[in-house]
Amino acid sequence: MEREFEIVVWGATGFTGKLVAEFLLEQYGASGELSWALGGRNREKLEAVRADLGPGASRLALVVGDGGDASAMASLAGRTQVVCTTAGPYALYGSKLVEACARAGTDCCDLTGEVHWMQRMIEEHQDQAEASGARIVHTCGFDSIPSDLGVLFLQHEMNARHGMPCARVELRVEGFSGSFSGGTVASLLNMMEEAERDPGIRRALAEPYALNPKDQRGGPDGPGISAPGWDANFGQWIAPFIMADLNTKVVRRSNALLGYPYGRDFRYDEAMLMGSGPLALAKASGLALGSAAAMATFAIGPMRRALSGWLPAPGEGPSKQTREAGYFDLRLRGETRDGQVLRARVTGDRDPGYGSTAKMLGESAVCLARDTTVGGGGFWTPASALGEPLIERLRAHAGLTFDLLEDEPARP
Repeated sequence: MEREFEIVVWGATGFTGKLVAEFLLEQYGASGELSWALGGRNREKLEAVRADLGPGASRLALVVGDGGDASAMASLAGRTQVVCTTAGPYALYGSKLVEACARAGTDCCDLTGEVHWMQRMIEEHQDQAEASGARIVHTCGFDSIPSDLGVLFLQHEMNARHGMPCARVELRVEGFSGSFSGGTVASLLNMMEEAERDPGIRRALAEPYALNPKDQRGGPDGPGISAPGWDANFGQWIAPFIMADLNTKVVRRSNALLGYPYGRDFRYDEAMLMGSGPLALAKASGLALGSAAAMATFAIGPMRRALSGWLPAPGEGPSKQTREAGYFDLRLRGETRDGQVLRARVTGDRDPGYGSTAKMLGESAVCLARDTTVGGGGFWTPASALGEPLIERLRAHAGLTFDLLEDEPARP
């Protein structure tokens, strides 16, 4: 079906939405290779964003509508091939858009990390998305593209070299510089609010396979790493990684959606590398304690609401200089059932929460619009829907690297 646009950047007046627009303009221009538009609920703010983008953006169309208005979202979905949305928290502002896309056969990608909302959307709209051909791809930012595509890359390399998948993959955060976005914080706070009222949400957040298809929510993995420990495979102390609970669920869903190419006994975990000396153990212990205390505090409603004013708000973010000085460096180690070991590295050249995330989301939208990808309609992960084509786009345009490191001798 012919559509007016290939992509509409929805939520373009927000901080991250503006960054996505800046990236698409720089990479694809506004009047040639890619047909795209800016979208949001306030025309004056959209006009201001377009003006701030510079003269090159003057031809960009504006799409105005309220995310809470079902008819407005139906109109939006009918005008474009892909909706690239940054308008969160998605549990508050994204449900009618997902429903509209599922009905209209419109692809959609977003930045959500809201497990309970993703689970709800899948259960409510999977059948309709399958029927219409709409591909809904959640978690297209730092959570969870580097993890999901990093595992896919390592698995492909292991199969190419040794003819079998990794039965276990460990991802370790070697380093990063940057902050989490105000939108991520708002989504976390809203998720905690909903979990306080609904025990079902608390169960979903704790379940390692919560995002798997409903009849496939079991497997060998248990709760993630929540305490400091010594990692003999990396020769360092490790501490919990704040994004691990989400990323691991996404990777496990990818395995399920792709038909278990990693195996039904595949195991996966994530943690942060802290170093190898006594000081590293102290740092790992402090980080683990601090993370546990923060989550316990946010679980208490009055404390959560009292502290929310001190946290970054949606629409706020770091300077361009700070974003460009940021980076992330992730290391992966995969091992087959017979002891073959490969290591890989995934890096990004901007801060993870804003600069790299905006580029990852932008290229995910272009990949949906332009590339032949895996699967028909339904709710997908980055690896299961976009896979190798997105890896190549991220390498070429978004400052990410996916590299194989040393091939270790097989374990006896």
